[in-house]
Amino acid sequence: MTVRDLIRFLDGWAPPALQQPYDNTGLQVGNPDAEIAGAVVALDLTHAVLDEAKAQGANVVVTHHPLLFKPVKRLAPGPGPSGLAYRLAAEGIAHVAAHTNLDAIDGGVSFALAEDLGLEDVRLLDGFAGQTVKLAVFVPESHAEAVREALAEAGAGRAGRYDACAFATPGTGTFRPLDGADPFVGTVGALERVDEIRLEAEVLRARLPQVLAAMRAAHPYEEVAFDVYPVERVSDSVGFGAIGTLPEAEAGAAFLARVAERLGERALRYAGDLARPVRRVAVCGGAGVDLAGKAMAAGADAYVTADVTYHRFFDVLDGAGRPAMLLVDALHYATERCAERLLADTLAAAFPSTTFRRTEIRTAPVKTFVA
Repeated sequence: MTVRDLIRFLDGWAPPALQQPYDNTGLQVGNPDAEIAGAVVALDLTHAVLDEAKAQGANVVVTHHPLLFKPVKRLAPGPGPSGLAYRLAAEGIAHVAAHTNLDAIDGGVSFALAEDLGLEDVRLLDGFAGQTVKLAVFVPESHAEAVREALAEAGAGRAGRYDACAFATPGTGTFRPLDGADPFVGTVGALERVDEIRLEAEVLRARLPQVLAAMRAAHPYEEVAFDVYPVERVSDSVGFGAIGTLPEAEAGAAFLARVAERLGERALRYAGDLARPVRRVAVCGGAGVDLAGKAMAAGADAYVTADVTYHRFFDVLDGAGRPAMLLVDALHYATERCAERLLADTLAAAFPSTTFRRTEIRTAPVKTFVA
């Protein structure tokens, strides 16, 4: 297995096209053709994580947070991204990151956070607009099922908790093969009429290239007739945040205790009424306060995220100054540490012959003092 194999898998699972404009996902430092001896998975890249990788004989570090957000002017030993990048190159260790693209997929970081908190029936909180297209392809009846299966295997036709969703309409296709053509049916120079099926399926725009490749591989025609057009609605498969329910309602104070215990964080910041029961819960790993309004609109009793500034806590107050929802800041590291588990488990399942070890280091520089 090479670093390139790892990147190809990550790109198929969490397409880079889903990353935010400010982000820098993918290969940060390293040779994509290097064979992987072993990998360490962490939330952040630090010198301690590199020490750990060396001690384990690993030559790859996979993180959620990228090392290189801004241009680096020089590589030299020392602290910060420059020093870490220098050390990666000097010691032959590759670094790969999956950041906002991993946040954006169904089953991504926020879904892992929801799982850690014990939520059930978890769904996407805020879907992206303009990320879905409709693919329509014309296939002879004899190959319609094979093409439909190929589209589904490549990721077309996914809607919420369903996959392989498609629609088929019969019709008649006409064509005339010209000189140099090698038609599957028909004769060069003669107009041909064929009973065909129009297959339609929705496709995530980021996955369209792999779906088209699968379609062409399964289709018998040398010139495949197909259309791609946008679907003007919010996606139910890519976006930020997640929302679900607790098995039973519990008081706000009990819910805070749940969050603290399950995320391993002793001190939480919050706004809201702890006497009100909590059942429906929204979450967003990392800095997700901008989704507080979406959480309230979705009927959440509580919203767990991080990096909430002072004035944003006022966002959950209604016109009379009463809290409409419990807003919990569980700190950035605690709400995204689940990304380590998500990455390590997924990669280990995809590449069982390669070792992916989750770091034993708490990479967050922030610590909490409790008087």
